[in-house]
Amino acid sequence: MGRGDKRTRRGKIFAGSFGKTRPQGRKKTVAKIEETKSDKTDKE
Repeated sequence: MGRGDKRTRRGKIFAGSFGKTRPQGRKKTVAKIEETKSDKTDKE
């Protein structure tokens, strides 16, 4: 394993490819919905 192995991060850098081992870009953050205390008490 090493530079020639496309399954590893170092191998992907050497080959110039991207994948699960070397993701490109960032994931979008999901907005969190906040519940108030009154919403929680109404459900019970």
